[in-house]
Amino acid sequence: MDHIFAKKSLGQNWLVSQSALGKIVEAADIKPGEKILEIGPGKGTLTEYLLNSGANVIAIEKDHRLTLPLQEKFEKEIESGQLTLLEADALQLPADLLSDLGNYKLVANIPYYITGEIIRNFLESDHQPQKAVLMVQKEVAKRIVGLTNPKSSSDNRIKESILSISVKVYGRPSIAGIVPKGAFRPIPNVDSAILVISDINKNFFNNINEKDFFKVVKQGFSQKRKLLKSNLGVEKDILADCGLDEKIRAEELTVFDWQELVEKIK
Repeated sequence: MDHIFAKKSLGQNWLVSQSALGKIVEAADIKPGEKILEIGPGKGTLTEYLLNSGANVIAIEKDHRLTLPLQEKFEKEIESGQLTLLEADALQLPADLLSDLGNYKLVANIPYYITGEIIRNFLESDHQPQKAVLMVQKEVAKRIVGLTNPKSSSDNRIKESILSISVKVYGRPSIAGIVPKGAFRPIPNVDSAILVISDINKNFFNNINEKDFFKVVKQGFSQKRKLLKSNLGVEKDILADCGLDEKIRAEELTVFDWQELVEKIK
């Protein structure tokens, strides 16, 4: 596959570091026979590691140029049924694919320009992975992990984003390792991190409507320069009832703050 060059339009950066590949598989904590959904296998380096761990891999590749070389490289694994290779867009998967998988883990070196879409699509799905291990930009991973302590003072809270909140309501994010930009070909402009999202579930929404929650969160972030009360159109008394200052901005709220706020205004 050496003659196939990475497409910038698809956000392709091949991961070539053996240590980084090993850390991804270690973080996934794969048991033999477990189902792993891999997005963007590229030249198959991570795919090979996943197969060697004993996993049953379903690899989704959008780039038509790579499909045949991958089929040739993993001919035995495809014939044995350990690997299923599908040419498809990970953001437009067949409706029944995830439901047919049952319990699965999501493991991938994803194109960074669709990081948010990939994470939200799979976490919001009715057929969530039980765990996700994703290569993302280092600063994005740091923002996602952030602070989740509801007792933190506003001065010490990390600035949140819709993406970081979206992850924390569904699972427990952590960073398994930092991967320098030199671990990729072509070399990207930024360092990366192995983001792990464990204990994925929808328990957060047992007593609160999922759609209502995100509607309020998105409205709160709608104009970042404005105060939260202006974006939401709420009185300061409602914020006070949640222990929030009337001059607070959306990025200063924790997941717990949003949960209480949505309950107050629904």
